[in-house]
Amino acid sequence: MSFLIYGAMVAAASAQTGAVAASRWLATSTTVVAQLRVQRTTIIRVPPISPTIIQTEPTRWKEKGGPDCIKWSAIAAAMISSPSTLDVVVRGGARYRVKLRKSCQASDFYSDFYVKATPDGQICQSRDSIYSRAGGECSIDKFRALIRSK
Repeated sequence: MSFLIYGAMVAAASAQTGAVAASRWLATSTTVVAQLRVQRTTIIRVPPISPTIIQTEPTRWKEKGGPDCIKWSAIAAAMISSPSTLDVVVRGGARYRVKLRKSCQASDFYSDFYVKATPDGQICQSRDSIYSRAGGECSIDKFRALIRSK
């Protein structure tokens, strides 16, 4: 019986010692609260059209209604077609004319341009922008499909 009482006294003493040590640690420790925000942006480079794609004989293109969005992973190359438009060649040979907002000049994108990757995998008119190497940004007004005129 005395053994049980002695065991209970030792357990109570060690619990008090543990509580005192914990309260000392809490009094001397510094609590640091921080917030971490992870942001990830993927940018896709669209190179200028290579001379091998350009034919020796000039081709006339006719604009037709275009899509609202183009898969950015399908864009192969681009070239300036007028002061406010770029022509984009997608894999498979289809061509689209990218009409820029009125305040933008296509010549700002003479060497190449960048598009930000979106969760849906598309670049869309009236939603997305293109970015020049020099840091300029321009909103896409419209896409127009280009068809060879006869």
